[in-house]
Amino acid sequence: MAAYVIGEMEIHSRDWMEAYFAKIPEVVAAHEGRFLVRGGAPERMEGEGVLPDAAFVLEFPDRDHARAFWHSDAFQELAVLRRSGSELNAILVDGLG
Repeated sequence: MAAYVIGEMEIHSRDWMEAYFAKIPEVVAAHEGRFLVRGGAPERMEGEGVLPDAAFVLEFPDRDHARAFWHSDAFQELAVLRRSGSELNAILVDGLG
């Protein structure tokens, strides 16, 4: 069953972004994942929480692939870079099977 990583990001600085986004697609693809959503312009449809600066949705074949991506050395190195200028809330969910 497909699994999805859904993230909301608050961006404090853009210094990290060029290096991060040059490498992250390859790291995602190495774990059989792909971006379904990557970018900005979140629009509130309901609720009152803080609106993120950007959001993303990653699709993987299953939770094992998603977890392997998230815990991989390659991603964790990029996560350190990302954390230098942003805060991320991310969840892992199953798709409809």
